[in-house]
Amino acid sequence: MAKRFKHIPLSILDLAPIKEGSTARDALLETVDLAQHADKWGFKRYWLAEHHNMPGIASSATSVLIAHVAEKTKHLRVGAGGIMLPNHAALVIAEQFGTLESLFPGRIDLGLGRAPGTDQMTAYALRRDLKQRVEEFPDQVEELEAYFTGTGIVRAFPGEGLDIPIWLLGSSGFSARLAAEKGLPFSFASHFSPNNTIPALNIYRDLFKPSEQLAKPYAMLGINVIAADSDEEAQFLATSSEQQFLSLRRGRPTTLKPPVSNLEEMCTPSEWIAVKNSLTSGSTIVGSPETVKRGLENFIEKTNADELIIHTQIFDHKARLRSYEIIAEFMEA
Repeated sequence: MAKRFKHIPLSILDLAPIKEGSTARDALLETVDLAQHADKWGFKRYWLAEHHNMPGIASSATSVLIAHVAEKTKHLRVGAGGIMLPNHAALVIAEQFGTLESLFPGRIDLGLGRAPGTDQMTAYALRRDLKQRVEEFPDQVEELEAYFTGTGIVRAFPGEGLDIPIWLLGSSGFSARLAAEKGLPFSFASHFSPNNTIPALNIYRDLFKPSEQLAKPYAMLGINVIAADSDEEAQFLATSSEQQFLSLRRGRPTTLKPPVSNLEEMCTPSEWIAVKNSLTSGSTIVGSPETVKRGLENFIEKTNADELIIHTQIFDHKARLRSYEIIAEFMEA
């Protein structure tokens, strides 16, 4: 049974990080271990994200990994945060998630994004066609929904007639508006688009139209959290994700690196400012249990979130487990 913090459920976003000196298999084993701990601790959802051509991410075959995690857990809702729909034929996604829902009834979520989750050349390798425009995403969502309702151009088996919650994901106002118009739950990527959070939430809540799936707006927000037994330890652990931030900024994504004590020396002055700004954005919380609890409370108060989905990048697996355990200790049945 899911527990709550300040009356809202907490969930987990996992990119199955591949660490320096380890393999994708290691990352996937750690994903399962974290999910099993999360299942016992009372987190509500465990979502996996689709990314491609990223040496530090092992969740590219997202539907396959969802099946494995769902098989190894008992209570968690397991889902995609998200499936990048432009990379796929809608029929294939309907069949994949119809299969997942048939295997694990009542436990599968389908979060949809409109970005490719990768670079342009990889998008071409995935699609063999880059003519698709952003404006076509609503039509793709409509097509996918039609397969579940049995009104599509062909029929999806498994898939047709199944009640699989569809979420729209976004980092700007586009998907916020679409989720509102369709009456769907909305998950906003505050963890990497903090400045757009409140404007997107306002669009979603102001324009929301009730639907069969949802009577009122429901917004789940992403947030980065690194918790440890002291502020100093958490700040040290955070240097792994900060190095990842730097590598992405430089256009050279890497595996997740061990923490360092001299990160400032590894940066140019402008890079160092960017790193510090990323930590003070309000959607990244690093610190002791007291610091993290206060940060989560402030974030909830500021955003009026209905749910939080927490992303934690820590090199040492035991320290990552401890971070989520600290958060779980805040929750009540």
